[in-house]
Amino acid sequence: MRTDISGWTTRLDDAMVAHFTASGQWKGQTLAGSAAHWANKAPATPVVIDDVAMLTFADLHNRGLQLAAALRSNGVKRGDVISFQLPNWHETLVINLAASLGGFVCNPIVPIYRDAEVGYILKHSRTRVFFIPGHFRSIDYLAMVERLRPDLPELQTVVVLREDANSGRAGYEAYGELLASQQAEDRTTLAASFPPVDPNAIKLLLYTSGTTGEPKGVLHSHNTIAAEVEAASAFWGLGASDVVLMPSPVTHITGYLYALEMPVSVGMKVVLMERWQASDAIDLIERHGCSFTIAATPFLVELCAEAEKRGVLLPSLRCFASGGAPVPPEVVRRASTALPECLIFRVYGSSEAPTVSLGVRQGDDPDLGATTDGAIANHDARIIDQVTGEFAAMGREGEIVTRGPEMMLGYTKPEYTEESFDAHGYFHTGDLGLISADGYITVTGRKKDLIIRGGENISPKEIEDLLHEHPSVQEAAVVAMPHARLGEAPCAYVVLRLGTSFDIEAMVTFLEQARLARQKFPVHLFFVDSLPCTASGKVLKHVLRDRARRVVEEGL
Repeated sequence: MRTDISGWTTRLDDAMVAHFTASGQWKGQTLAGSAAHWANKAPATPVVIDDVAMLTFADLHNRGLQLAAALRSNGVKRGDVISFQLPNWHETLVINLAASLGGFVCNPIVPIYRDAEVGYILKHSRTRVFFIPGHFRSIDYLAMVERLRPDLPELQTVVVLREDANSGRAGYEAYGELLASQQAEDRTTLAASFPPVDPNAIKLLLYTSGTTGEPKGVLHSHNTIAAEVEAASAFWGLGASDVVLMPSPVTHITGYLYALEMPVSVGMKVVLMERWQASDAIDLIERHGCSFTIAATPFLVELCAEAEKRGVLLPSLRCFASGGAPVPPEVVRRASTALPECLIFRVYGSSEAPTVSLGVRQGDDPDLGATTDGAIANHDARIIDQVTGEFAAMGREGEIVTRGPEMMLGYTKPEYTEESFDAHGYFHTGDLGLISADGYITVTGRKKDLIIRGGENISPKEIEDLLHEHPSVQEAAVVAMPHARLGEAPCAYVVLRLGTSFDIEAMVTFLEQARLARQKFPVHLFFVDSLPCTASGKVLKHVLRDRARRVVEEGL
């Protein structure tokens, strides 16, 4: 165990460093080094395109240096956390690069999160600088920060993008002004002012929903991130000539890895989508020759439906990895027919253990991409028999455990780390699955009580806790209900107090007042006289999930 410069305790030790360094899986390369390489080798080559700008590798490196220097001038030190809650904007690549240059910890926050989630994350992470849009869609981020700030004594600066920062107020700065404050030095001089960063230091802090309802802070180093990016790009055959289309939020592990990290590491271009529209995605793929994308099931389904509607085959798109939510085999098969030039497959991973499997390669049986979650790559993944606790035989179902060079270095709370790793260093995923003799993994279910809505993990307990605060609710249980587009969505079973009333409109109003993120709202509300329970009083959620599934199947 080591205490990182950020103050977090990690699983890292000398033996781990020696093992992965000797194997070549940890090369000690940081994003800052990659950015400098491509800025010198291909300065005029585009690296990122969004709705408002295109940055070359030279542009990105210059802005990353300027931002890192500005943050340093404002007192941000190595190991300090900088957070951003932004859409898929090109500025996120600059912020991420600045974190690598300055040795800061980068903490992406999902844009749809509201006061409850954002307040917890900023306080728990001890965030020093917070990057936000002034407004985006229906959310007033400035107003939210104003509500939260009295309880965030360590939050030093709020940087506002693409909008007036109200810079007359203390503690707020405009992004453009912050960059401009560091234009006096040239790139070479500025780069030399940043000494190398320890590649085993924490680079990424990503909060993920847990079964307890409290978000868990996942800690990754420069080395663990780089190990994943190198393995994935090699497996998929991606190089500098490829173009990534990124509709997945860059604040999720998927978007973060393949929009903010991989393009700069490999030297390729990424096209960011601020808002998902299948028709826009097709236009972007055709315009920019996009060859690779990775996204959850709804994106795949809608892209293929639009391609069939328009009669296009998208020949440049040669690789579509889908994961984050259940992907029915038939969805992959239909998509492969709609996009015959594209290899489409399922992948399996998490924020803690990115891409345990990487799908199928060219030349593999393509149906493996539909019927399995892909070939295990860069992980030592095993199956644990739930009865004996021993490793299960090939083809037998059990809990998936894994370890490897891209595994997180732990959670921010050591007790969560201790609960999740065994004495042999295997991470217990809570997911059920089996592994074939040829190394393909298939996820069959999960022990975790999570709902995966369009790739977003939702903790039922958080919603249940809020529902129990309503005066009409005696008991509440939230479970996953099948959803045609999103895979799963929350639904709630409620026992009312005598003499009270409650309906879905009242529930929506109540949850809005609690400032819960909208995607966590139950889509259906069922009233029951009692909840099915064990003798000890534990709610039998599998019974409720079966009921919800039957409601969908029978169209009730």
